[in-house]
Amino acid sequence: MLGFLPMEPILFTADELRLVADEQFFRDKARIMTKVRGTLNALYTGLKQELRGIGLLAPQGFNPEAHQFVKGEHLEDFPYQYLDYFKHFEGDNKFTFRSLFWWGHHYAFALILEGEGLNQYKKNLVNRYETLADKQLSLCLGGTPWEWKRGEGYTMELTWDRKVDLVALLSNRSFLKLSRFVSFDDPAFRQGRIVDIGRATLREFLPVITP
Repeated sequence: MLGFLPMEPILFTADELRLVADEQFFRDKARIMTKVRGTLNALYTGLKQELRGIGLLAPQGFNPEAHQFVKGEHLEDFPYQYLDYFKHFEGDNKFTFRSLFWWGHHYAFALILEGEGLNQYKKNLVNRYETLADKQLSLCLGGTPWEWKRGEGYTMELTWDRKVDLVALLSNRSFLKLSRFVSFDDPAFRQGRIVDIGRATLREFLPVITP
């Protein structure tokens, strides 16, 4: 009979063993994720109020009632939850406002626009720049709308002195994504003001997507 080579043992570090033995962590995680969903539920109600009576420059076939709640474990290995409201994904057209909780990173509120109407959205952003500048909003620079990192190379803050840069960046972009990020060490997060910030962010983005 052929012999079998012994397999090298797979060893755990002391920190890994401690985590494996920690019964409380996943109870804590479940409780936190329940609170996150509660926040997104409240935000959904608030966003509907913000859009009441507002006419949007939406693509054909847009359903103003469409929305979705999504929960997962592997956004670059980290758990996440998000709300899409409003929500329109059809072919190459994207027209949505996403509120994302990303464990270990931040909350992100993002306006994602692609396809039909994109040129008008870009014009609105430039022509109405004074309504968005210096409000801690950012243009996302990634090659895909689904990049959620922030900082150098990923985002450019919309400040008064960056308008010329903005115009140059917009000319070659096949989609438009604007975001606000809230770190977990931000006092607003500790004070439970995420719903208020999400509503305010949508209001600040409206000049881009309204007549």
